[in-house]
Amino acid sequence: MNAETARLKRLHDAASKRGDAGYIDPRSGLMVLTAHYLTAKGYCCGSGCRHCPYPPAAQAEAGRPPDAECIR
Repeated sequence: MNAETARLKRLHDAASKRGDAGYIDPRSGLMVLTAHYLTAKGYCCGSGCRHCPYPPAAQAEAGRPPDAECIR
């Protein structure tokens, strides 16, 4: 795991621990949803969420872009 991925994982883990739905991506300024929030949603939407908790088969079936970054 490179330093940037480790930083994103720390941001994700801190947001999850607080019970937040997401955190602000330091690169883009956009909100990134946590795996906890996505699990509560109940299904993979196929949008290419960074912390998608669903198995690769469910992601592919939902239409996840193959080049989307996924950090678990």
